[in-house]
Amino acid sequence: MAARQIKWILLIVLSLIWGSSFILIKLGLVGLNPLQLGSLRMIFAAVFLLAIGFRTLPQIPQTKYKYILLTAILGTFFPVFLFAIAETRIGSSISAMLNSLTPLNTLVLGGLLFGLNFKRSQIIGVIVGLAGSLLLVFTGTESAAGTDYTYVFLVYIATVCYGTNVNLIKKYLSDLTPLAISTGNFTALLGPSLIILYASGFLDVVSVAKVQHSVFFIMILGIAGTGIANLIFFKLIQISSPVFATSVTYLIPIVAFFWGLLDNEMLTPFQFLGAAVILGGVYISGKK
Repeated sequence: MAARQIKWILLIVLSLIWGSSFILIKLGLVGLNPLQLGSLRMIFAAVFLLAIGFRTLPQIPQTKYKYILLTAILGTFFPVFLFAIAETRIGSSISAMLNSLTPLNTLVLGGLLFGLNFKRSQIIGVIVGLAGSLLLVFTGTESAAGTDYTYVFLVYIATVCYGTNVNLIKKYLSDLTPLAISTGNFTALLGPSLIILYASGFLDVVSVAKVQHSVFFIMILGIAGTGIANLIFFKLIQISSPVFATSVTYLIPIVAFFWGLLDNEMLTPFQFLGAAVILGGVYISGKK
């Protein structure tokens, strides 16, 4: 199968996985606090990746370890906690929509800090996708508690971390396999995650039924939404461009809205229009 077809398949699969992550975070927060949720998410991902990829660790050159650590911190550690904290005060659908700022930050940071060149079509695609995302934000409705927009800034910081991370991987780690990068990342994060989980008081509440239900959802999130998704994402970065890879964040709100429909949230005509605009932006950024 041609690389062009593969990248679109990976993009769609990744959008389905990550689009479902925000509702899993919401369900996880029912019985866990943000520190417990974030650390458990990384622990489950680390155990999964070490089980399937521990043999890839020797493939990482010693000179690359600083980039492995940096991408672990920026691509996972900070965003995991930032999103968990943000969703205590803003809705999961709003978080998913704001996450679509990632391609814009990827483009800007790639040009300013990494000297990467981008095609005109990618710039146009980012702008079109961003316009669709803004349309979704301003026409979106929340079925849950009210939105505290001071927490929106936490999501924005997370998208800056993501944008920096993608450029680092593309420039410094493209010669490594996605499994080696992912396993290296989460091996570095396993120790700090265990310390944070213990310090959060998790052992005192682990016997509570509500907490156990939340842990189940975070186990799914850690293995599928973090472990498997990272493997797909790093592969996508390698066979495409940073901007195209991060355009997955334009599709995530669409998937999140369909989860909202199952939770009795209705889409307005403007939201459907926003989804169509987002799809147009992704197509433009990915075409040759």
